[in-house]
Amino acid sequence: MFNNVLALFAAAEGGSGWVTIIMIALIVVVFYFMYRSNKKQEREATKMRDGLEVGDEITTIGGIVGEIVSIKEDTIVIETSKAGTKIRFLKTAVRSVDVSAAMKRGEVTPATSNEKSSGKIEQAEIVEDKKSENKKVEDKKAEDKKAEDKKAEDKKAEDNKPEEITDKEEK
Repeated sequence: MFNNVLALFAAAEGGSGWVTIIMIALIVVVFYFMYRSNKKQEREATKMRDGLEVGDEITTIGGIVGEIVSIKEDTIVIETSKAGTKIRFLKTAVRSVDVSAAMKRGEVTPATSNEKSSGKIEQAEIVEDKKSENKKVEDKKAEDKKAEDKKAEDKKAEDNKPEEITDKEEK
């Protein structure tokens, strides 16, 4: 990609200086949006790490899952098994809060917990809503199809039905 940019700059030198200015401006805009996106992710991660409390079940960036048993200024201690294995980590090593202590106590619903900021539960709810909507639409289509089939069968049976001869017609 870098070689392509250099080739464009070289081609632009033979032509107008405006092309060079536009390309530089385009590069600046791309880097701005990349920086902005990165800052947003950093703010969310900092908010999540500042909201850690004893009893939260977390996953570290190394994939270790455990429950927080103690919190200090920059470190946490997690218990990783029923045997009581405890490991100390920096708060920055926490990737996500899987189950918050408040959820365990029943104080908050999953939609208002720290996990909502990571979007896991919100996305799951959206997927479930779409699945249920799709199921309803499919059920409605199936019912309509059955009703149409029933009408077609009734009409076919009516057309194939032998004409009844009444007593008056026989006499």
